[in-house]
Amino acid sequence: MFLNSILVAITDLPAGLLGHGTIRRHFHLLISGLVIFGPVLSLWVSPFAIFAKRTHFLYRLFLQSAWGWTNVFVGSFIFLLAFSVSRSLQLSLRHLSRLVVAGALWQGFRKVVSLLENTIGSCYELLDESKAAAGAQKATAAAAAAQPLLLLREGQSKAACLSAGMMWRGYEVSEDTFLLCLCCLLLAEEMAVFGPYLKLGGPSSAPLRIIFLLCVWLLGLWMFLLLCLLAYFPQFPNQLLGGALGCLSWRALYQGWYRLGPSWYCPGRPGLGLLATKKEKDGKAPGTGTGQGNDVAKLK
Repeated sequence: MFLNSILVAITDLPAGLLGHGTIRRHFHLLISGLVIFGPVLSLWVSPFAIFAKRTHFLYRLFLQSAWGWTNVFVGSFIFLLAFSVSRSLQLSLRHLSRLVVAGALWQGFRKVVSLLENTIGSCYELLDESKAAAGAQKATAAAAAAQPLLLLREGQSKAACLSAGMMWRGYEVSEDTFLLCLCCLLLAEEMAVFGPYLKLGGPSSAPLRIIFLLCVWLLGLWMFLLLCLLAYFPQFPNQLLGGALGCLSWRALYQGWYRLGPSWYCPGRPGLGLLATKKEKDGKAPGTGTGQGNDVAKLK
């Protein structure tokens, strides 16, 4: 009983904060501010700090599989919340389909970016000393000392070029920044319904609250890693473009498409059909009749 009271107390606070109207409406501005002003911290951080190394276990364990961690945590929360209210597998899967849509968007983004990089960029081989000496005979000594000689390798993709130890030059988009921005906004959007849900007296078991706390922890971790990437590995404007695409993807999904309402081509907004009081739940099934309209109004 005592442990359950502690669990309720520590989940009600972040649930209320994330569900507050001001935070829900302006959370994307916080992420945008991190992306825009985060690289300024590179002027003060130490290059010898522990987070200045790409081999740090947080980067290796979480950053390289950020989308997988997000799917596991937020997917579990969405399913438990939907199924605990409706006891409907179909409704639960409909809400889970938002992750499928976001995952397809992420994979499509990677394909398009890879295609653009391979089209625009070029692969160069750094000449060894013997080739450099031969090339230096045709150039002035000053020009040869100014920059290393490069040999253009046509027909090479970026992945093949880098794996062969050669140099790739071209315009790039930061996939890490795009993914972390999208994951942060997705987590905040999906978890924001838990506060209003608790206020309406919805059932909240210990596993649901624990999964919610894990999602809160994951959101904090993604924001911390995003700030570390911007501060210790600044790549302007690649990271700015990646962050902009992440925010635009969130707006297109959660502020655009999902507002059309549930249908065969749209999964609907988070919490739609779930935010019902116990009295409404006893009187009619959630997500039917006027109860669904009341839920949408309380969500807004």
